[in-house]
Amino acid sequence: MSDLRDLLNVKYPIIQGGMANIATHVLASAVSNAGGFGLIGSGGWDVDRVRDEIRKTKALTDKPFGVNIMLMSPHALAISDMVIEEGVKVVTTGAGNPGIYMEKWKKAGMIVIPVVPSVAFAKRLARTGADALIVEGTEAGGHIGEITTFTLVPQVCDAVDIPVIAAGGIADSRGLDAAFVLGAKGVQIGTVLLASTECPVHENYKKRIVRAKDTDTVVTGRGTGAPVRVIKNKMSRKYMELTKNPDISLEEIEVLTLGSLSKAVFNGDMENGSIMAGQSSGLVRDIRSIKEILEDIFVPSRVNQGKL
Repeated sequence: MSDLRDLLNVKYPIIQGGMANIATHVLASAVSNAGGFGLIGSGGWDVDRVRDEIRKTKALTDKPFGVNIMLMSPHALAISDMVIEEGVKVVTTGAGNPGIYMEKWKKAGMIVIPVVPSVAFAKRLARTGADALIVEGTEAGGHIGEITTFTLVPQVCDAVDIPVIAAGGIADSRGLDAAFVLGAKGVQIGTVLLASTECPVHENYKKRIVRAKDTDTVVTGRGTGAPVRVIKNKMSRKYMELTKNPDISLEEIEVLTLGSLSKAVFNGDMENGSIMAGQSSGLVRDIRSIKEILEDIFVPSRVNQGKL
C-alpha cells in the first residue's frame, strides 16, 4: 500500500480531524469534495443528531467520508450500531478502546482507524483488527497526550504493520513530507482547517487562529488528567491559576470549562471561550478555502513529486 489514498480512495492522503462541535456535515463534505477525507465529529451528540449529520453529508458529497466516535460518550454504543445501519464505511475513534465494537464493525466491512497517543496502545489496537492508526502528538489542539509527533510516529511505525497516519503540528507541505519521512502513510489536520472559509466556527475564532504566534497555545488540565491544548486567553489563565490553589476542588475548577467550547465556536467569545487549537496555529496566516488549503499542503510536497 503506497499511502492513505489507496486505503480511503481519496485524492490526497489527508484526513480532517473529528473536532467536536466543529466537524459537522458542512466541514466534512467540504473536505471530501476538495479531495481529502472528511469526518463527522460525533463528540457528545446523541445518535439522532449524528444520523442527521451523516444524511446531510451524503446529500452534499458523493465522495468518501467517515465518522469519528468519542468512545467516552454515553451515546457511543448507540452510535456504533447506527453507523452500520447508515452504511458508513470508515470510523475513527478517540477517548477509549474500540475493542468491544471491532467485531461488528469488521463484520459490516468497515475500515476502523483509532487515534492513539502511545506505542503500547497502538500495538494493542493493531492486534485487535484496526486497519490503520492515527498517531497524535502533543502538538495537536484539543485533548492530547504527552509525546510529540516527531518522536511518537516513527516508534509506532516500527511497532506495527498497519498504516500510520500522523497528526499534530501539521499545517503545510513541509509537515506532510516530514510525516512521510517518519514512516507515515498520511496525515490528519485540524487547526489549519479552522481558518477555512467553509469551517462552521465563528469568524472571531478563525481570525484568532490567523493571529496566533508560536507561543500562543497552552495546555490546561495536565494536573487533572485531562490535558487540553487551547489558545491563551482570560479563561485559560483563570483555569491555570485555580489549579495552583490546593483549597479548590477539581469539580469547582471544571465548572469553569462547562460550555466553554461552544462560547468560542458559536458565540465568538475569545476571552471566556475554549479556543481549542494546536501549535501549528503559528503557521496559519490567512483564511482560505479548503480546496486551497489541501492543494497548498499536497501539490508542492515531495510526496506528490515522487521524491519520497
